[in-house]
Amino acid sequence: MAKEEVSSKQVILKHHVTGYPKESDMEFKNTTIKLNVPEGSNAVVLKNLYLSCDPYMRLRMSKLEGSYVASFTPASPITGYGVAKVLESGDSNFQKGDLVWGITGWEEYSIVTTTHTTLFKIHDKDVPLSYYTGILGMPGMTAYAGFYEVCSPKKGETVFVSAASGAVGQLVGQFAKMLGCYVVGSAGSKEKVDLLKSKFGFDEAFNYKEEQDLDTALKRYFPDGIDIYFENVGGKMLDAVLLNMKLHGRIAVCGMISQYNLEQTEGVHNLFCLITKRIRMEGFLVTEYYHLYPKYLEMIIPQIKSGKVVYVEDIAEGLESAPGALIGLFSGHNIGKQVVMVSHE
Repeated sequence: MAKEEVSSKQVILKHHVTGYPKESDMEFKNTTIKLNVPEGSNAVVLKNLYLSCDPYMRLRMSKLEGSYVASFTPASPITGYGVAKVLESGDSNFQKGDLVWGITGWEEYSIVTTTHTTLFKIHDKDVPLSYYTGILGMPGMTAYAGFYEVCSPKKGETVFVSAASGAVGQLVGQFAKMLGCYVVGSAGSKEKVDLLKSKFGFDEAFNYKEEQDLDTALKRYFPDGIDIYFENVGGKMLDAVLLNMKLHGRIAVCGMISQYNLEQTEGVHNLFCLITKRIRMEGFLVTEYYHLYPKYLEMIIPQIKSGKVVYVEDIAEGLESAPGALIGLFSGHNIGKQVVMVSHE
């Protein structure tokens, strides 16, 4: 039975981007979509409720070769993580009315075909739905896998987190405190530094933009060195951290946001420290840890409900605010996890 056609506004990438992205690299397009599953298909039809703005999306705006993610296709809608409601389903794992999170389009309605690898059904609805773009979605799993699985943390260790007030960093700091570690974070404004100490319970925090010398700053907060560095920024910060790592320190490389908009990335000069201090530095992709998602939910949902773990979101209203929200990530405009609300249910 054919469903009615509805109009669906989309955010389109006009062309591949070099240097800093601009809102004008994207445009809005009005299209129409039939809200029915194509005959014999296991696709699902989604109404998008929330969209996630994440730093890795900048990489996809470029023309990539050999990367872990594919480039966005110019003249097509941007895709990313989101929360949506199932309107129709050709997949027996999803029923009409289900709420899901996973990869969807930057548009009002989407038809998703690769459901088995990209969509997760939402079972617990006693928490804000937007949390499934953050603490209960990809960023939460990133913090969990990167800290517990990659860093092998132990009670009493010293932990440094860069971009610490962002979607992932704010959780890594709280996980480290729960384990009994000493935790310091860096961020890019006084407001964010205050948030790290007052809301997320970091022992110390500093504004990297106010530091003349990052090496000196790290020695101030870690006179005996750093056991674990959760890497979100790269560049000069990584170089300074390498000088301050302890013997057998661990570095989980989650992201390098300082490098994403540079046409020529910065070199790292202190890699010899990896040898002299026997440091283990490991990059990771969250997708390889999604099998741990049920275990993570078991741990985190009680912590959220009891208020032991807190999460700060920056919610932009309406699809028309999405380009500005995404671009704002790269100038530190957001406070906490950047989300776009497309629609109330």
